[in-house]
Amino acid sequence: MQHLEIDMSSDEMKILSSSIDKYLSELRMEIADTDREEFREKLRIEKRILYKFLEKLEECNEISC
Repeated sequence: MQHLEIDMSSDEMKILSSSIDKYLSELRMEIADTDREEFREKLRIEKRILYKFLEKLEECNEISC
């Protein structure tokens, strides 16, 4: 597994979290509207990864990483 370290201000983390959250909302609608199962599964995988990333961001923001 690769490790990436990025320095961000609290405001930057909030903006990134908010942007991911908005995208996830759109992604849920796209998953519901998609007919092709293959594509739907790719979108579900993307959604899971983004949720994990969002959790890490929020966790980091709480403890001021």
